Amino acid sequence: MTHAAALTANQAAKATGPLMRGLRGRCPACGEGRMFRKFLKVADECPHCGEELHHHRADDFPAYLDIVIVGHILVPILVAVETECAPPLWLSMTMWPAIALVATLALLQPIKGAVVALQWFIGMHGFEQSKGRRALATAAAATG
Repeated sequence: MTHAAALTANQAAKATGPLMRGLRGRCPACGEGRMFRKFLKVADECPHCGEELHHHRADDFPAYLDIVIVGHILVPILVAVETECAPPLWLSMTMWPAIALVATLALLQPIKGAVVALQWFIGMHGFEQSKGRRALATAAAATG
């Protein structure tokens, strides 16, 4: 494995922690405070560690990812069920939209949390200062 590939694998391993915390709706920095103050409204700062989160620019990306994920999961299931079982039309017209709505709403907040955590980890949209502080703390810990 080349040095660049090892560095990329190391960065990916470091990114999993903040991404998993974001998926759970927790602060990407400490993992203790809640990221959301309402269903999709990101808190201005972490109530536990004070990390500023208002910089995020998730915009429509979480909704786009949600649609892609739900569509790629639900459409093959829908096609298989409709092909094999052929349920009555009234059942199909009530069941599939309801399942799509529930799946979309269930995934939207975790996906937005992961997008905000990814922006925080990379240092995008105002999170540059947070990334700089993390780099300085890591360098100080390494020099001991």
